[in-house]
Amino acid sequence: PLVATDMTRCIQCTRCVRFTAEVAGTYELGGMQRGENLQIGTYDGKPLATEVSGNVIDVCPVGALTNKVFRFRARPWELVAKESLGYHDAMGSNLFLHVRRGDVLRTVPRDNEAVNECWLSDRDRYSHQGLYAEDRALKPMLRVGHSGEASDWREATWDEALARAAQILKDNGADQLGVLVHPATSNEEGALLARLAEALGTGNLDHRISQRDLSDGAVADAFAMPVADIEQADAVVILGSQLRFELPLLHARVRKAARRGAKVHVVNPVDFDFAFDVASKHIVPPSELADALGQVDLAGAGRIALIVGGVAENGPHAAAIRAAARAFASTHNAALCRIPQGANALGLARHGVLPSARDAQAMLREQRSAYLLYGIEPGLDFADQELAMQGLGKAQVVAFSTFACASTRRVADVILPIGALPEIEATLTNLDGRDQRAVAGGKLPAEARPGWRVLRALGGLLQAPGFDFVDMDGLRAGIAPHQVDVAKGHAPTLAGNGLELVTSQAIYRTDAIVRRAAALQAHPLTVGPRIVLHPRDAQAAGLAADAVAKVASDAGTATLPVAVSDKVAPGSAWIESGYGATAPLASARVEVRGA
Repeated sequence: PLVATDMTRCIQCTRCVRFTAEVAGTYELGGMQRGENLQIGTYDGKPLATEVSGNVIDVCPVGALTNKVFRFRARPWELVAKESLGYHDAMGSNLFLHVRRGDVLRTVPRDNEAVNECWLSDRDRYSHQGLYAEDRALKPMLRVGHSGEASDWREATWDEALARAAQILKDNGADQLGVLVHPATSNEEGALLARLAEALGTGNLDHRISQRDLSDGAVADAFAMPVADIEQADAVVILGSQLRFELPLLHARVRKAARRGAKVHVVNPVDFDFAFDVASKHIVPPSELADALGQVDLAGAGRIALIVGGVAENGPHAAAIRAAARAFASTHNAALCRIPQGANALGLARHGVLPSARDAQAMLREQRSAYLLYGIEPGLDFADQELAMQGLGKAQVVAFSTFACASTRRVADVILPIGALPEIEATLTNLDGRDQRAVAGGKLPAEARPGWRVLRALGGLLQAPGFDFVDMDGLRAGIAPHQVDVAKGHAPTLAGNGLELVTSQAIYRTDAIVRRAAALQAHPLTVGPRIVLHPRDAQAAGLAADAVAKVASDAGTATLPVAVSDKVAPGSAWIESGYGATAPLASARVEVRGA
């Protein structure tokens, strides 16, 4: 669905073949037949399924492989290249947006050897389709009637909408206000949100919306070993991560290390696929990950990188796993590399978008009377969707949103349309702690505005200090990183019956824009909602592959198709987040039976 072919142009240079073999590690392309009948193609005749397939377009010297989404949309000389950044993971890949008359038509890599080299993941390359979804928020909107009635809305002027938003924030006491921020929000917007929360007197401010166990007060931190140096490591330990999907270009770096001779050790609840040889595997239920880490044998290794991923960071045992990772890194003199859970989680942590009172989970569990949501799709972005929708549905909600989606309309009282990263000036901080800037590329649709401008106007109405700047330069001159004494949250409930639940992030369901990119949703890696069981557990539940199961948890119930695989640790069940069907499942354990 991503790469179109014109093989009459092919000169059989085999660059694309070498890319899939040497860089992607999937060996999908090759030369079939012989002599004058030689043709380049996939061995099984199916589309490319690698997560970095778009790079074959860049390496093809003759245009035999082209961008299917961009094909026939414009001539190259009509396009203006704008420097921007990937904003769907913490790698911060450097890229160019190719823009014609304000429309983003194509995305191509921008060389940066320290970050993404000359490559780009398909998620960053094709996500711009999502900018033009039908439910894009185009004008300020106000609710007419009671919360929950999604159809009772009217368009409003900016003055009306901002006045209503300011009134909601003023009418609710500081302790009754919660500010929840998407972890891809820029440093500039994050600094203004922290400034606004301080002016309102609330310490209920957090961006860690996908993380369930914040009992240790953990925040994102920069990699102890720069990304570019990981390929020189002697040993790499991957803990709780589906690295190939979570950070495709970091996975490529680890592959380079493995090809050099580095030993890669994996501690996971699912035997996830990797495109390199693994020296040892420890596939155990989530509750045993911390103990299993201690069983990794690193004898003789010099430079060691310990990579902790989203399956661990977002799970119910995260605090224990982080403690074990710190101890392991100290004992083995390893570089601790915890993947930030969001494209700009590290930048937001540095700019004070953190709670001094209640964290994200506590704000929803201990319901507040008003919330400010920034860049969040309420029905899919939270760790516990049922808890979030219940809490937000009973409160007054001001939503700064790129999309006027159904879940936003269900809970919000005011929708303020803001631009996405390709449409605004912004600074993001990647997992190395590297601050990188993006320029405004695409044109903002209709009456949407850059988020920092809307925050400036709202801060002015509230007479908050620090909102008297007039442009981006003035804003940047007045912000600086600052520390917050982060409040520790409550550990999630771990008791219960049934199978331990493993939740990983579906590769093309990470955020609102990716979820609306049609080409990515048609990709073979987008398998849809399902629950995957070990054969022993499936047999015990009386379920077979392709059956339908009813899955019950403390948070809610779901009906899901069943897949059976011995890659899942016995005693565990694996789902992917980012789907409405799996959203009700947010507990440590689930009970699975036939529907």
